[in-house]
Amino acid sequence: MTIIELNDVKKTYPLGKVQVEAVKGVTFCIDKGDFISIAGPSGSGKSTILNMIGLIDTPTSGEVRIEGKPISGLKDKQLTTLRHDTIGFIFQSFNLVPVLNVYENIEFPLLLGKEKMAKSEKRDWIDFLIKEVGLEQWRNHRSNELSGGQRQRVAIARALVAKPSIVLADEPTANLDSATGEQIIELMKKINREMQTTFIFSTHDAKIVEIADHVIRLRDGLVTENYKKEGEPACGEN
Repeated sequence: MTIIELNDVKKTYPLGKVQVEAVKGVTFCIDKGDFISIAGPSGSGKSTILNMIGLIDTPTSGEVRIEGKPISGLKDKQLTTLRHDTIGFIFQSFNLVPVLNVYENIEFPLLLGKEKMAKSEKRDWIDFLIKEVGLEQWRNHRSNELSGGQRQRVAIARALVAKPSIVLADEPTANLDSATGEQIIELMKKINREMQTTFIFSTHDAKIVEIADHVIRLRDGLVTENYKKEGEPACGEN
């Protein structure tokens, strides 16, 4: 089942008096449950594409569809609702709230949405996520009392708390040592298998590319490779 489609997507930014083409006509799609790496050197367009999939940015031309819905023409309020209901975000800088503890940081996105879980349901779900990411004994610790790897585990649980169908991770291992980075990748792969959540990474990390089941490589704003590891055609490829 296709969950994300990009059709001839272009993105141009003004830089002084010139227009910079960050993405130059990209077409691909992503299936539900994919663990996908969007890889490429700096300036290849991968972060721009992630921002458009995440509804943070919009294409200059072309079409992005999320769960079959074209995002062009949606108003800001509709984009915000779709983003909150469908997409979770994991950042390389963690973006935790320093004054909140582990439980409260994970809970935070639920306080922003309109639909409210019952208190007991919410507590059970957050406790389940805390256990999934291995932070039970740090439940009441603030972020400044945690290691980088532990902070990223909190960020993963926070990304999952609203039960999104898609999680976007922008260089999620960039600020971690290699051993911790590998543990975080394995944790996300475990969640991908168990929950069938679609994970999409923008990354330089060869370990993420190695473990991904679908790889899209970019260079200079264009797709140079699009393949699945098991040999079947990638979504959108013949």
